[in-house]
Amino acid sequence: MDAKTAKRILERYNLTDFQKEVLVATAAIPKGKTRTYKQIAAAVHRPNAYRAVGSVMRINPLAPMIPCHRVVKSDGSVGNYSGKGGPKGKERMLRKEGAI
Repeated sequence: MDAKTAKRILERYNLTDFQKEVLVATAAIPKGKTRTYKQIAAAVHRPNAYRAVGSVMRINPLAPMIPCHRVVKSDGSVGNYSGKGGPKGKERMLRKEGAI
């Protein structure tokens, strides 16, 4: 899903502006690539809000269309995942996409 489409669809949900910005930035991550929570925070001009980015990933209403599984920790580990399979499920999806 491209960022423009994500922005339009997210207007239907009761989300804060910050949450929408984070999800739009996440929607722009290409298949086979990852970004860190810190990189997403910087992309929405809130460089110290990387923990808040993680909270937004947990409530993503459009997963997997908005690929929150592509957001990983700065140390290279996959981090948490509230979707099916937990962190191991996230790791499987990233391997399938060739991201790790």
